[in-house]
Amino acid sequence: MGFRFEFDPVNKILLVRFEGRHTDESLAQATQAARKHWAATDARAGIADYSSVTEFAVSAELVRNLPRQEPPMPDVTKNPLVLVMPTPAGYGLARMYQIMGDRTLPSVNVVRTMDEAFATLGVQSPRFELLE
Repeated sequence: MGFRFEFDPVNKILLVRFEGRHTDESLAQATQAARKHWAATDARAGIADYSSVTEFAVSAELVRNLPRQEPPMPDVTKNPLVLVMPTPAGYGLARMYQIMGDRTLPSVNVVRTMDEAFATLGVQSPRFELLE
């Protein structure tokens, strides 16, 4: 699969790192896995890092419909989700997702770097451990 999960137990941040080609199927699989990891870790925030994605083969239809689906986190008003999108194509898709989910996912932020993600969440030097 083109993603892996990590967790920072001190700051309670769940991190998913995507790699390679990103598709509707990989996004659906990652979202399902995120729900399980979120519940298991009791994370307070999430980061989705798309820095290593080489191709976005995600349909605009999926991006428009995603905000209507059950989110991976239990409380969308208290659990921020930061999307790290360094490429113009990815950033555009993420902003579309953010705009479409403005009412249902008010805590979604889109940034270009991991440093910006950490600043958005107000953490310094998090230590992530790989989850199985």
